[in-house]
Amino acid sequence: MTLRLSKLFGMDIYTDRAEYKGKIFDLVINLEKGRVETITTEALRARSKQEAKKIISEKSIPYSKVKAAKDIVIISGVKAEPVKEEEDQHARILHRRMH
Repeated sequence: MTLRLSKLFGMDIYTDRAEYKGKIFDLVINLEKGRVETITTEALRARSKQEAKKIISEKSIPYSKVKAAKDIVIISGVKAEPVKEEEDQHARILHRRMH
């Protein structure tokens, strides 16, 4: 699937069970791997590492869950999961940028 990143911003996100999850607000890109890692549905403005973890875990969707993107984004069912090591790393990076 090929799509311009700029087209993703503001797109509605739905699960494959037609549950609305929000709009794409931002993207976390892994420059070393050359791929989008995470979609966020809220601004990544964190005052603490704890707050950054909360945003990453509750207001973000792993890009690997994206099944299709054209007029809307469809993701496979997303369940609340514990924060993974990679998400913890994103939270640390986000917290450093904010301070």
